[in-house]
Amino acid sequence: MRFLDAYPKEVKVFLIASLINATGSALMWPLVTMYVFDELGRSMKDAGLVILIQSLGGIVGQLLGGSLYHKVGVNRLIVGALAMNALALFALPAASQSWMLFMVTMGLVGLFNSLSLPAIQAFIGFRFAKQRGELFNVIYVANNIGVALGTALSGFLADLSYMLSFVLNGVTSAVFAVFFFFYLKKVGDGSHDDADAYKKVQPRHTSNWKLMGNTRIYLYMAIGSLFLLIGNSIWNNGVSPFIITEGWSKKSYGFLWTLNGILIFVAQPLVSLIKRWFARTSTAQMTASAVFYMSGYFVILLLPTYPGLLLAMVLATLGEMLISPAMPSFISDHAERSAPFYLGLTGGIGAVGRVIGPVFMGSLFDSGGLPPAAWLASGMALLSVGFFAVHAYSNRQSVLKEKPVTQISMDGKVV
Repeated sequence: MRFLDAYPKEVKVFLIASLINATGSALMWPLVTMYVFDELGRSMKDAGLVILIQSLGGIVGQLLGGSLYHKVGVNRLIVGALAMNALALFALPAASQSWMLFMVTMGLVGLFNSLSLPAIQAFIGFRFAKQRGELFNVIYVANNIGVALGTALSGFLADLSYMLSFVLNGVTSAVFAVFFFFYLKKVGDGSHDDADAYKKVQPRHTSNWKLMGNTRIYLYMAIGSLFLLIGNSIWNNGVSPFIITEGWSKKSYGFLWTLNGILIFVAQPLVSLIKRWFARTSTAQMTASAVFYMSGYFVILLLPTYPGLLLAMVLATLGEMLISPAMPSFISDHAERSAPFYLGLTGGIGAVGRVIGPVFMGSLFDSGGLPPAAWLASGMALLSVGFFAVHAYSNRQSVLKEKPVTQISMDGKVV
């Protein structure tokens, strides 16, 4: 990770804090279904209902987070959201005594956790305007390392206590809140360097309804993301039960996600080459991402074997690596001062796919097994290609002026 030497010390500290927070968050999410079914003795339908409520809370959090950025201030929004998320997590042991209270608390966890996401992304875009393209990618990698660590630890902690995982998640959220409290007091909200440019482009008090009218910035991209997330549900609600029905080891499913985590780190040079040769702008990266996802789903459809699933995961991971930094980078580059609002709006619309995808995918698997689920995923990815292409076309003038994003490979070379 020698390329980090090119960044100031505050960036390295921010990356460490993000990694710790991502590790804490990953301690909990794999265990929620197990906890509801095993510890609380509820049905899988009830477990699915909890995940649904948490996801809906996340959608509301994304929308609110983007809208409140300039109204309440970045410090209050980020620190407050993280602190409230920690309190909600600490409250889970007591809330578990009542099923209704537990569901409400999980909804609040989803709300407060997502409330800070667009604000943190916007802060990065404002604070590090000249390097935000590469920084979104570096932070994405760091967060996924944290997710891999947290997921690996979660099983060991569950053997000791489910609640220990929840509480440790709350601790990491509280630590992240304290970090941001002092960090933002030191560096400010990150928007001062470009304040004059924002004022020229965007009036300071523009209503959210007026901002929503500028569909070119967000709508087609958000719908494309929504369809991708519907299709991506095939891994949990198609591939997972398929592996079980085939009598394969459950470890084989876990290895797919191990492969995903390894690729996100080691395949950075390959993704840099893809961006350099085929997808130099963020809009092109989104379209290329959907093509990779679609290719992976076609592999599942045509080659429903374990080697086929491994190849599909490689292709889908490349798609994930392309789109995850591209969307916040595009919004930060083109929405100027309104970036927080559009980050929240795009994230909220896209998250709808994560809510409804499991329902559609699970129903198709129940009725026909893996093939209809793979057809749905392929169709959703194809629609994503179309919407991302429309997004690129509608922004073609700004894309022509857009400078190719500097990419730094994992060996430290600028490509």
